[in-house]
Amino acid sequence: MNSKLVIAHRGASGYLPEHTMEAKAMAYAMKPDFIEQDLVLSKDDVPIVIHDIYLDDVTNVASVYSNRKRKDGRYYVVDFTFDELQCLKVTERFNPKSGKQFYPKRFPKGKSNFKLHSFQQEIELIQGLNYSTGNSIGIYPEIKNPEFHYENQKDIARIVVDILFEYGYKTKEDKCILQCFDARELERIRIDLQSNLFLVQLIENDEEVEKLYSYAKYADGIGPWYKQILDVKENEKWKFTSLVNDAHEFGLKVHPYTFRADQLSEFSSFEEMMQLLFYEANIDGAFTDFPDKMVAFLKMS
Repeated sequence: MNSKLVIAHRGASGYLPEHTMEAKAMAYAMKPDFIEQDLVLSKDDVPIVIHDIYLDDVTNVASVYSNRKRKDGRYYVVDFTFDELQCLKVTERFNPKSGKQFYPKRFPKGKSNFKLHSFQQEIELIQGLNYSTGNSIGIYPEIKNPEFHYENQKDIARIVVDILFEYGYKTKEDKCILQCFDARELERIRIDLQSNLFLVQLIENDEEVEKLYSYAKYADGIGPWYKQILDVKENEKWKFTSLVNDAHEFGLKVHPYTFRADQLSEFSSFEEMMQLLFYEANIDGAFTDFPDKMVAFLKMS
């Protein structure tokens, strides 16, 4: 964990619909250090690789199961069995109300034929490719919304940790980093579930930034939003917050999210973004929708 890490965010999601097997295979070929898996449980307790607890912004669930939405109008992964989920088609992310594609210049919405898959299927794909190619690319799963799962009588953390153990991911030396936004749940994974994996505490607001000391008691790194590292721009030059330095003082690695070459509001180029955050702010790794661009940049740097 001493080099700068490239983490393929939802696979090669800048090129293919996020969290599809095709996006993961394409990401693998780009040779990142890790490939990310967001995990949500199905009705029959199968961890599904999907970013949200909802289905209606990346699949055709509204047309296939029009009578299965909840009172809030949303369709939830947890209300469908794994076999039922296999009947859906996955597409590029879109707004369920307007139907408008979220990233208009990415893979065209509704084209080709993509499916949902289980965590186990993706592990077997990545481990199989490691075996056949001789590479050693890791997995970087995220446990999504554990509180919601508890409300639906499900313990997603225990299920995921058991699967990881079964597939040989047991210690910090194994090529697996486990992440979660819920601090209580990540601490439970370390203490109650007795996991020895490399754990990363995801953070999304400034209040959480102040808790590095408590995170360091159970976590090995943090995953902040990259904007939490940027402070102000003076004379066309960025200044940075103390977050990265503070985290390093507590022995925590820093892997911010998400680097997107097609969403550069603060930067003149993707290369400028990477140069500033990797080398001036001194981050340890980053999540990107464009792993090929980040791999190439770090090779040249």
